[in-house]
Amino acid sequence: MNKGWRPFKCGLTVLLAGLSFGLLADANEAIQEYRLAAGDTFRVIVYGEPELHMETRLADDGYIRYPFLGKIKAKDMTLTELQLLIQSGLSGDYLVDPMVQVTMVEYRPFFINGEVARPGAYPYQPGLTVNRAITLAGGFSERAGKSKITIQAEGASPDQQQRVTLEDRVSAGDVLNVPQSFF
Repeated sequence: MNKGWRPFKCGLTVLLAGLSFGLLADANEAIQEYRLAAGDTFRVIVYGEPELHMETRLADDGYIRYPFLGKIKAKDMTLTELQLLIQSGLSGDYLVDPMVQVTMVEYRPFFINGEVARPGAYPYQPGLTVNRAITLAGGFSERAGKSKITIQAEGASPDQQQRVTLEDRVSAGDVLNVPQSFF
């Protein structure tokens, strides 16, 4: 083997590892900041208490029913906030020191319309960019206006669309629109 290749190969490995770590860090940050909304499915586990385990899809009203605690508003909470709420609710009256874990099962979708191969709803993934979303939808059509892509945030009105680049982030519930190019 050529000795000049080994340092290049090691450097390439370090570079790829760094890029992978960066992508994982971005995705992890996105997961920690993610706020629950209607359509999200998550799992609650209380260690040593299988009767308190549940998997549920958040309804339109934003509430879940949880054993012993009743109706809990989960909408707009992070997984950590919900976990702490359930843990504190169970602590004392029901359990001595409950260990609760809340994890995502399935994120609500994002939507993509316009000049892509397969417009429609797609499962959200933490760290999703406009470019990756378009790739999931089969890529641009021949007539796509690639420089005029807009995004409508979940809950915003259609007149509140903002122009985005391929590197911008997409959130769950967002609607991407790829217009037709006239030139």
